[in-house]
Amino acid sequence: MIIILMGPPGSGKGTQAVQLAEKLGIPHISTGVIFRHELSNSTPLGIQARSYMDAGELVPDSVVTDMVRERTSQKECADGYILDGYPRTIPQAEAYDSILSDNCTCIDKVFNLTVDEDTIIKRLTGRMACENCTKDFNRYFSPPEKEGVCDVCGGCLVSRSDDNEETVKNRLKVYAEETEPLIDYYADRVIDIDGSGTPEKTLNEITEILDGK
Repeated sequence: MIIILMGPPGSGKGTQAVQLAEKLGIPHISTGVIFRHELSNSTPLGIQARSYMDAGELVPDSVVTDMVRERTSQKECADGYILDGYPRTIPQAEAYDSILSDNCTCIDKVFNLTVDEDTIIKRLTGRMACENCTKDFNRYFSPPEKEGVCDVCGGCLVSRSDDNEETVKNRLKVYAEETEPLIDYYADRVIDIDGSGTPEKTLNEITEILDGK
């Protein structure tokens, strides 16, 4: 089974991908993880990607697609996988179609997690993590008992420098321009999922659809 998870930043697709992959017993394929693997191991694709990054340029779609092609061709993907973060654009989707065609496979489900903008902004700007034990908190949805202090170990809670409203709104703008058109591209198989609830509720909704309920 091949599943694509879509959704704007902060929609929870990464969390859902991990949990769903574990539940279904198939790999979770994240382009971020692929990039880190290729770069840290200095593979031919990693070296090629770094040459663009070092020059301050975006890694071309062709290189990203070659990384996905290599990853999805591995034996553990024979029974399917969950894609998280790819494709991001129409050209990437068209390139991915060629991978599927070459392998005589097809996408089974495309889930689009929907969350309103205000909730996304609070989810991302409210994120905090303990610098000691890495426990996650959110000042709006899951605040610590004592402001700035981890409930688990008493460590200091810190936020990412890019988790500010201006940056988040820019990321949402880029998503709307570059990735949202994929909803129409996959219109015949996209299933909207309300991602504004708890991760458990969202996972249950996806699972019920996969089980045909």
